[in-house]
Amino acid sequence: MKNFALIGAAGYIAPRHMRAIKDTGNRLAVAYDINDSVGIIDSISPESEFFTEFERFQEHARQIKRNPATALDYVAICSPNYLHHPHIAASLRLGCDVICEKPLVPTPELMDELALVERETGQRVYNILQLRHHAAILKLRDKVAAAPLDTKFDVELTYITSRGKWYAESWKGDNRKSFGIATNIGVHFYDMLHFIFGKLQQNVVHYTDESKAAGYLEYERARVRWFLSIDANDLPDGVKGKKPTYRNIDISGEQLEFSEGFTDLHTTSYQEILAGRGYGLDDARHCIETVNVIRTAKMAPAGVDAHPYVRRLLA
Repeated sequence: MKNFALIGAAGYIAPRHMRAIKDTGNRLAVAYDINDSVGIIDSISPESEFFTEFERFQEHARQIKRNPATALDYVAICSPNYLHHPHIAASLRLGCDVICEKPLVPTPELMDELALVERETGQRVYNILQLRHHAAILKLRDKVAAAPLDTKFDVELTYITSRGKWYAESWKGDNRKSFGIATNIGVHFYDMLHFIFGKLQQNVVHYTDESKAAGYLEYERARVRWFLSIDANDLPDGVKGKKPTYRNIDISGEQLEFSEGFTDLHTTSYQEILAGRGYGLDDARHCIETVNVIRTAKMAPAGVDAHPYVRRLLA
């Protein structure tokens, strides 16, 4: 049984990590968050220590490190995006391996820095890339691999997930902390596209503002027009007032349906990591490079390679 700590215990995604730790037969020894709304711990791991100051959490981790039976083996990180890098580095220096949510860090340069800390400490960083374990994604990857090598699929990706006024007031609405829409809600899609269609060859941005972003990505095996938004006004007329989210991925005329099957993907990710098959820095680098370019690129004219929603916005 391994001893785990959890940083960011009050966040939306934290319960999935708590359950994955429990479901893999391990122990959540200590949790930390600046917010104390963490009652979910009572139903999963009520004996866990809990701190609301990082300094106290860190000192506790150092004290229990003296005893091999209580020393932490892993730190799971679910904190806001801009804190991932310092939290990962601090956890590595505590002598722990790290399991971190996406996006790992905002830039390739910080990826290089984490690789250096890995070498300095002898510990490892793992990224949760859960879509790589989804049955529908694996099936599509096999289909693409079986197609003639000169086949390039035409993909249209649309993801609109409405957010209320709270979003702009939270860290997620601050681009200095979330790194923008494409990074915050799109990074797992870019990882999925790379996983299925191979190396990225072209990255063009057609539109970006505080609530939406769109562009064109060309991979070895696909041409992708993409649109991401948190603005409810972008929802299709048939969805408005009925559902807050619209997700559509069209691949050469066929719909990719993967609305179901998400429940246990964090547990599967943990199982793979604990078995020595987790996704590390090298696996996550491509999607960090992708979002870094999207975040810093100038908008290009919306031509034939632009998503239809962009042409509607600019009409």
